[in-house]
Amino acid sequence: MKIAVVGTGYVGLVSGTCFAETGNTVTCIDIDQTKVNKLSNGEITIYEPGLEKIFLRNLKEGRLTFTTNLAEGIKDAKVVFLALPTPPGEDGSADLKYVLGVAKDLGHILTDYKVIVDKSTVPVGTAAKVHAAIAANSTVEFDVVSNPEFLREGVAVDDFMKPDRVVIGTSSERAKKVMSDLYAPYVRQGNPV
Repeated sequence: MKIAVVGTGYVGLVSGTCFAETGNTVTCIDIDQTKVNKLSNGEITIYEPGLEKIFLRNLKEGRLTFTTNLAEGIKDAKVVFLALPTPPGEDGSADLKYVLGVAKDLGHILTDYKVIVDKSTVPVGTAAKVHAAIAANSTVEFDVVSNPEFLREGVAVDDFMKPDRVVIGTSSERAKKVMSDLYAPYVRQGNPV
């Protein structure tokens, strides 16, 4: 499956690399050109045990690529993951400006059906806000899914590759099927989706 991951921080880079490891074609998108250049040249930008080996393998095999161009990065993707920072605001609540900013941008550039997946740490109700931000600028059909990450630093690759559970929040049967297909290799050992 072709996947795009917007954001190459901890969650985005681990997720993108692990999705590539099971044969998916993954394009990671970030606004930081220096970071994209480093990653494209095989220089990993975070430390996580076991990540560098699979990162380099998938980069070499062409299953993992990097770009700063959002439109180009999502063009062929069936699923677009949002793995963006949600820093605390002045009142302590999650600041959704990056998530909603990318959602608005997606609304301008979607050309065909995609499943938009929020992997960022966000409060309840964010999926509706993401949907509204995309829909305000798009007439193309899409679905929004919540898929929170349960990665622990130091064992994130194992947590991703062998999850004890996968949470998918959606009211769309179409999106549920796409996500179930995507996560099938990770839950074959009997852990639930």
